[in-house]
Amino acid sequence: MATASVAFKSREDHRKQIELEEARKAGLAPAEVDEDGKEINPHIPQYMSSAPWYLNAERPSLKHQRKWKSDPNYTKSWYDRGAKNFQADKYRKGACQNCGAMTHDSKACMERPRKVGAKYTNTHIAPDEKIETFELDYDGKRDRWNGYDASSYALVIERYEARDNARRKYLKEQQLKKLEEKNNNQNGEDGEEDDDEEDDDDDDLRVDEAKVDESKQMDFAKVEKRVRTTGGGSTGTVRNLRIREDTAKYLLNLDVNSAHYDPKTRSMREDPLPDADPNEKFYGGDNQYRNSGQALEFKQLNIHAWEAFEKGQDIHMQSAPSQAELLYKNYKVIKEKLKYQTKDTILERYGNAAAEEELPRELLLGQSEREVEYDRAGRIIKGQESALPRSKYEEDIFINNHTCVWGSWWKDHQWGYKCCKQTIRNSYCTGTAGIEAAEAVNELMQSNIARKGATEDVAAPVEEKRLATWGTDVPDDLELDQKLLAEALKKEDIRKREEKDERKRKYNVRWEDEVTAEEMEAYRMKKIHHDDPMKAFLS
Repeated sequence: MATASVAFKSREDHRKQIELEEARKAGLAPAEVDEDGKEINPHIPQYMSSAPWYLNAERPSLKHQRKWKSDPNYTKSWYDRGAKNFQADKYRKGACQNCGAMTHDSKACMERPRKVGAKYTNTHIAPDEKIETFELDYDGKRDRWNGYDASSYALVIERYEARDNARRKYLKEQQLKKLEEKNNNQNGEDGEEDDDEEDDDDDDLRVDEAKVDESKQMDFAKVEKRVRTTGGGSTGTVRNLRIREDTAKYLLNLDVNSAHYDPKTRSMREDPLPDADPNEKFYGGDNQYRNSGQALEFKQLNIHAWEAFEKGQDIHMQSAPSQAELLYKNYKVIKEKLKYQTKDTILERYGNAAAEEELPRELLLGQSEREVEYDRAGRIIKGQESALPRSKYEEDIFINNHTCVWGSWWKDHQWGYKCCKQTIRNSYCTGTAGIEAAEAVNELMQSNIARKGATEDVAAPVEEKRLATWGTDVPDDLELDQKLLAEALKKEDIRKREEKDERKRKYNVRWEDEVTAEEMEAYRMKKIHHDDPMKAFLS
């Protein structure tokens, strides 16, 4: 249905319209015609054939389905390659100094640089190129084959056909040559006429076979197959590349609990025959190929690409595999250089004990076969005392007038100098005078500490200053009744409990303006001070 009008129709008109559409679909009625006189396919659905209401289409048409916004400036044409416009006889001002064309300058000239340009020779002026400026449309910008000349591919076909013909001719000549040599050898050896006649017949047959087309001789590995005809299709040849001697991987081990075979991906990860001799079996599972050869290198390449992409480097294994492989090679080279550089730095700083000369036995074992005798006091009687090996660090270096090295004295978890008993590293040595002064200072400090401790034990009595409840001093003649104070403390407890629980508050509350000294004392005693460390025990 291609009617654009959506006006109201009666039931009879609607029935007639449906019958007409059925007749058009069956081919009994002529097809509907649009504004341009073209027939409208009756099988087009109504939601495609009916025009939108805002187009105000008066007649049925399919114009709303076509591209109606077309820019006449857009084109799909291409540049006219090699076209020339005009060829001058002499050089013109502003033309190319090399070839003499007006359409470009000497920097953009595509001709071979002449020894003397056309500007000076005024001969062999090149023709002007045809310059075209046009704007491509959406499809023209994205057309990969725009401007391609299909006739240029005929040269490629001719070159390949010539190569195949030359190869076929060469093979046929070689085969005929070998057969003629074989025939000559056989004729020289056989002397009987009967045998010669039989050999001649055989040679003729072999020569005829060699003259047969090569394509017919090489059909032994082809399988005839019929495709897309009434009987099964046009006859085509398909090479049979499968080696029949190979056993399918799922038939190597028919045990149900053996390696799993996935028929969808045709993969078997595990080894179907793990107990077989590895020298005899030719298939050990797909994992064998994944963990050997270049598969590991490819895996490392993928991991390097992922890690580099996560660190912000613009690298992608699928979109730019050559770039990813080159970056991975550079990464391995830099890593190897850095490794050797670090090793050289360590050897330069600490040395290489393995490459140095062998140390003498006396230094390695710390002993020798020299005979030395000692007396009871430990003095040497005979021989020479062996010298202790010195370390690479400096020893017995005394600074700041010290006669002992640092660390020769230890006291109260501190190192110091034994000559002056000082625990400061770079201090100046004071000798015995410094030791005596330090001991005197320690004795004086100990006596001061003992004196201070004796005075703290006997503390002076402190007068208790009684404060009134309102913050002033309590008068001396103030006396509190203990019974009234006990009652006031009980009332204060009751009041505090009522403050904590609102439900215990009474409706009729009587306030008393007169406060006795006992009540004020009870309030002061029950009041919680925020800076009191014992306030947690009062509540």
